[in-house]
Amino acid sequence: MLPDPNSLYGPLDPAPDAGYENAPPRMGFFTDTSVCIGCKACEVACKEWNGVPESGLDLLGMSYDNTGALTANSWRHVAFIEQPRPAGHRAAPADVLGAPVDAGPDRPVDAGPQFLGMPGAQPPGRGTGVEERTDFRWLMMSDVCKHCTHAACLDVCPTGSLFRTEFGTVVVQEDICNGCGYCISACPYGVIDQRKDDGRAWKCTLCYDRLGAGMTPACAQACPTESIQYGPLEELRERAAARVETLHDRGVPEARLYGHDPNDGVGGDGAFFLLLDEPEVYGLPPDPVVTTRDLPKMWKRAGLAALAMAAAAVAAFVGGSS
Repeated sequence: MLPDPNSLYGPLDPAPDAGYENAPPRMGFFTDTSVCIGCKACEVACKEWNGVPESGLDLLGMSYDNTGALTANSWRHVAFIEQPRPAGHRAAPADVLGAPVDAGPDRPVDAGPQFLGMPGAQPPGRGTGVEERTDFRWLMMSDVCKHCTHAACLDVCPTGSLFRTEFGTVVVQEDICNGCGYCISACPYGVIDQRKDDGRAWKCTLCYDRLGAGMTPACAQACPTESIQYGPLEELRERAAARVETLHDRGVPEARLYGHDPNDGVGGDGAFFLLLDEPEVYGLPPDPVVTTRDLPKMWKRAGLAALAMAAAAVAAFVGGSS
């Protein structure tokens, strides 16, 4: 099997590559944003089970999203994104639990929803009157660490604090993290963060302790709409593909998968998503690539440059002494 061009080393099956023999199937998350209702049960369950400090609960003054981003103290982040549509359009009927679908052939074709950031504090139309109210939708998404196949954070960690589990997930061992921060800059998704009080790196573990006991991760267990689904990764990919096909049949052509492709720049994610718009709308990079991909070439060029400098120094010394 040829090495993947985006991998620093190793094939596409991360657990055997990490040295596990007879490893169980790779486990992961499939997050279906089309049925997310923004209840934040996943955030609360994650904090309760993992003992994550009580922070990230501030009122931001511009949004119902009081977490803001994935941080060392918020391992799950439910984003709220408001999108208005041009005035004069009929309100679209709702798919399961709120995702808009096409109202039919008489519905005008949109030029595309406009991303305005997070929603306001009041319902639409309250300040302007119902006559100026426009159609809108909220996109909600529970974001989390992607548990990449090619995880740059593993490549750069100098202490072995980050390790690959037998389930193919990526976990931080906080007791041997030295707070160097290399993993933070290496992550193409900006997931890993440091706590200000101790400087160590923290992120989602995919509830490694629960997986070992045959339990479902806390966030997936708490999700009331099954927006967060946990299971063998290959099974989740099949389920996700079927869900996208269903949404397309119901008139939601913008439905797409993100992070599911084993041939993408990170070898596919262990936590992937069904999105209803472009990845950038959700704050996700459109084409992530493992940040350590070019390290071998860089090392080779640096070595050649060092040899050239050494040869030039020797030549100068010999020439000056003769």
